[in-house]
Amino acid sequence: MSPRFFRIGYRHYRRILYGFITLVIAISINLSSIQSSYAFSWLELMIRGIQVIQLSNISSTQELELGKEINQKIIESGRAKILNNSSINGYIRQIGEKLAKNSDRPNLPYTFQVVDDDNINAFATMGGFVYVNKGLIAAADNEAELASVIGHEIGHIVGRHSIEQMRNRALSQGLLSATGLDRNNAIQIGVELAISRPNSRSDELEADRFGLDNMIRAGYAPAGILGFMQKLLQKNNSPPSVLSTHPATSERIRILKNSINPKTINAGNGLDNRAYKNRIRSL
Repeated sequence: MSPRFFRIGYRHYRRILYGFITLVIAISINLSSIQSSYAFSWLELMIRGIQVIQLSNISSTQELELGKEINQKIIESGRAKILNNSSINGYIRQIGEKLAKNSDRPNLPYTFQVVDDDNINAFATMGGFVYVNKGLIAAADNEAELASVIGHEIGHIVGRHSIEQMRNRALSQGLLSATGLDRNNAIQIGVELAISRPNSRSDELEADRFGLDNMIRAGYAPAGILGFMQKLLQKNNSPPSVLSTHPATSERIRILKNSINPKTINAGNGLDNRAYKNRIRSL
């Protein structure tokens, strides 16, 4: 080949290289100016090699991996001490798996855990991790009531509510960059969201609807969800943690009543109080 050909080829290669460098610099400057209030610019993230999570299109696999890390931090921090009772843990897992396979996200590998805490509470985090306090198990009168709570928490996972909450929390704290959220920040936020339960009105009502549909498909009597809410409200002047989020529990009960056919409210399993008390007697 002639020297002239090599000179032309080199000039062509150099124009492409310079154009690419210019494009990268322009994009980084633009993103940095748009996201000046965020922790890192796009170029900084690329240089530092920080692992980020793009919450707007997180996959189920990514959600599961993030959920595993959040679960590990929750347990390691001592904020959820898992109950050492194989009988009760197995029972909750049995109920949870029955509900999970009848949910709108049946292919997610759910994890059901009993927390050694006498407070009446339950919560969940992304990736299928559900936590039920032993105090709530003891407070329920029958399996249908307990299933209604587990179904509600599965409803939050089905609705991917914790992902949206994480995005909103990261935005409010100025932690969300143009590329996403630093994984370490995401885990920390996930732990706080799981414990503090800051669910919105729309999230709670949607989880109620998902939970009701779920327990009916799993064969439980819908009376369980109403019985549990009404009984707990009557126990104390202030509702327990599991009912303390917006909207008001009275509104949730009213909406649920309107969603249940009175003729079939007791149709289904899980209303045998004696059988349930025998099943959880090891508590």
